[in-house]
Amino acid sequence: MTTVGEALRAAAERLAVTSDTARLDAELLMAHALGCSRTDLLLRHLRDPAPAGIAALIDRRAGHEPVAYITGTQDFYGRTFSVSPAVLIPRGDSETTVVAALEARPAARRVLDCGTGSGALLLTLLAEIPQALGTGIDRSAEALEIARRNAAALDLTARARLVEADWSRAGWSAGLGQFDLVIANPPYVEDDATLDATVRDHEPHGALFAGPDGLADYRTLIPQLPALLEPGGAAVVEIGHAQAAAVSAIAHDVGFTAELRRDLAGRPRALILRRG
Repeated sequence: MTTVGEALRAAAERLAVTSDTARLDAELLMAHALGCSRTDLLLRHLRDPAPAGIAALIDRRAGHEPVAYITGTQDFYGRTFSVSPAVLIPRGDSETTVVAALEARPAARRVLDCGTGSGALLLTLLAEIPQALGTGIDRSAEALEIARRNAAALDLTARARLVEADWSRAGWSAGLGQFDLVIANPPYVEDDATLDATVRDHEPHGALFAGPDGLADYRTLIPQLPALLEPGGAAVVEIGHAQAAAVSAIAHDVGFTAELRRDLAGRPRALILRRG
């Protein structure tokens, strides 16, 4: 009999070839296979028989499939969100965008999330601002289904309107109204950027790539933000670590001031935009 502890050691050794977090990956996949938390796994199950399904899960991770897609969930800002290959995996760096939005409009009443994906940003803000109502738009119907699932799981369905729309198409915002807070984590990766296979081969390219310099979606979306903002409103956009100056210039050209916020690693991560 192979125990859970023995299977974990073997899995971590195998995954070390393809993952910088091999032991953590193995523990998360083992906990998923056992139907328990990682804490329970480590405290209570190491001497148990290894579950039969763990080998297939480790095979998938060895092929660079993200752990979050294998388990179907990802934690973000203290909550658990469903994910699938139809949406980007919420990352800890994006929590900076949430913090910036809460700073910019702590008492927001109407929130718009452009490119909502899993809904992680929008639903987190709605959970943190109890009086707020939110609208999330995405051009992917599959992504919106994931966002609806997350809204239901967080008991936010009544406060979250999810709409299929594409900001590159004329008339996409007709009928949405104005908002005192707009957030966006648009595609911002350069078309020829070198990415880890976990991202390049599995996450949706339409949510990643944005032209030769990674700025195409900022050039399209930011000039449309003034019409979407109420007087005194603010927009918060997530950026790549080398894009602060370029995105700030795009915002300045349409009358915004831009305040930079950095993530926990000290890298530029979000801009708060206000009308000058």
